[in-house]
Amino acid sequence: MNDTNIFSKFSLHNQKEDHENITSSIDNGVVFRGTNLWVLIFAIFVASLGLNVNSTAVIIGAMLISPLMGPIMGVGLGMGINDVALVKKALNNYIIATLVALITSTVFFLLSPLDDAHSEILARTSPTIYDVLIALFGGFAGIIATSSKQKGNVIPGVAIATALMPPLCTAGYGLATLQFSFFVGAFYLYIINSVFIALATFIIARTLKFPYKHLLDGRAERRSKLIIWTVVLLTLVPSIYLGYDLVQQDRFNKNANNFINNEAHYSNDYLLNRKIDAKHKTITLVYGGKEIAPEEIAQTRAQLKKYQLSDARLEIKQGFAYLSENENVSQPDEMKQLSLALQQTEQKSSVMQHQLDSIKNIQLTGAQLYAELKAQYPSLKNAVLQPVSMLTDSTSSSTFYVAVSIPGLSPANRKRLRDWLIIRLKTNNVLLDVNPLN
Repeated sequence: MNDTNIFSKFSLHNQKEDHENITSSIDNGVVFRGTNLWVLIFAIFVASLGLNVNSTAVIIGAMLISPLMGPIMGVGLGMGINDVALVKKALNNYIIATLVALITSTVFFLLSPLDDAHSEILARTSPTIYDVLIALFGGFAGIIATSSKQKGNVIPGVAIATALMPPLCTAGYGLATLQFSFFVGAFYLYIINSVFIALATFIIARTLKFPYKHLLDGRAERRSKLIIWTVVLLTLVPSIYLGYDLVQQDRFNKNANNFINNEAHYSNDYLLNRKIDAKHKTITLVYGGKEIAPEEIAQTRAQLKKYQLSDARLEIKQGFAYLSENENVSQPDEMKQLSLALQQTEQKSSVMQHQLDSIKNIQLTGAQLYAELKAQYPSLKNAVLQPVSMLTDSTSSSTFYVAVSIPGLSPANRKRLRDWLIIRLKTNNVLLDVNPLN
């Protein structure tokens, strides 16, 4: 093939490793005993510590030393080359590694004095479509790098990107703290990553035409194919469903947030909390403030169809009444949010009242000054008495600007008038203009 052909640059065959070496490399990484098992246990401890103290750097370090990629790629390769023995061995070791990791992380969080769910833990409890794509493309990169003579540092990068360790540790945290929603969400993410890495390995193995294993016994060959394709279907069908389901949930979340931001506004009410449940298609909004009229809520619900949320259920809860009838673990947080919102409202009201008082004081001061000046200068026709901001190149300072119209005022009387205003207003920033005002 001509090297100048642009398509030749994408060919994998020139740098491809021998199939026996690739298979042997993956096969060796499948088994979890001795060194691999202890490395996994210590990596779980490191990742759990990282989650416990909310340290991203520590979590990344744990992912770099984790050997979990081995059995997952082994399952994918075994399916791709019709190697039932490799599939069985990889699945057995995958189950062993998963159980050991779960037990280790659960024990750690049972013994740890820190039990707060930091952002690094919460980030592993809600899988999205992006997790599917990361696992799939990461799996492609991993098997292609393993199949190449120039492996570089791709495998560690794939281990970080696909993030197998943190979800397992988060699942252990959920078991240790009896927060089973955390366990389910995190373990779900771990399974998604595993399935799509194995699927990517299977696709590349078939694309690169790895040697397909045939058995001499026809019956054994058919049984082998049946087992392999059963595993393939058990992997592929759920992955398609998971991918579609996550896309739908992601779309629901996006539409729901747009709906809330654009439509769910009520005068004299404050949105304290929003909860979007894409799985059950419910949107729950908690407001603080005055009671929202039923017709206003009905009008808001009518807008759901504009955001492709016709089948969604909108629930609107209001302030302390909602909190008093829902005594659960989230109540203190929502009570705190409501109190904070009321405090912020009071602060805003105080600031506005202070501004109104300042304007009123300026008006009263001006009227009083005019009466005092009129008593001293009966010929006074009009006056402008108002603080203004004088702008300069360097600074901006508040100045009390005074414009007075007193016909025939001498320079000495003008100075006396300014000195009196300085004392009266308690500021040296007085500008006096005694020219007649039109």
